[in-house]
Amino acid sequence: MTIPIREAIPEDASGIAQVHIQSWQTSYRGMVPDEVLDNLSIKRREGYWQQITSGSEILHFVFVAENEQEEVVGFASGGRSRQESLPFAGELYAIYLLEAYKRQGIGIKLFQAAIERLIVEGIDSMMLWVLADNYPARRFYEKMAGKYVTEQTITIGGKELLESVS
Repeated sequence: MTIPIREAIPEDASGIAQVHIQSWQTSYRGMVPDEVLDNLSIKRREGYWQQITSGSEILHFVFVAENEQEEVVGFASGGRSRQESLPFAGELYAIYLLEAYKRQGIGIKLFQAAIERLIVEGIDSMMLWVLADNYPARRFYEKMAGKYVTEQTITIGGKELLESVS
């Protein structure tokens, strides 16, 4: 099955929001409090992704993966690093796939699309944050040549979680 990767457009906002929320609910269950996961709002996420895909953000890009029915099944979002204290010019803000589409090479294609865009923009280094307990994601990033750099504690739903940079 060939899954095309393309730059997102505003009409993709709903599909991106659905993937975002479903991915959080399947990937972070047991790490993030259930109350947070159960109360995620597609409508709020859709508004956020509508804004991002409309191009109003400077160097914030989004790529989507579509199935044969042209439904969004995954996405990658990135741009300039938001962490000034670290020596990276670019950042992968998010990369998510629906569970049924994992382990098919789609994540690699999305990751590569993000890297290629950063290179086109003249950015030659990239970082990303990952929950320390998210072992599948950490293994994926290690496979993509990610290296542990540092960590920080974040709070989601009143629960402190350890996040690391690769």
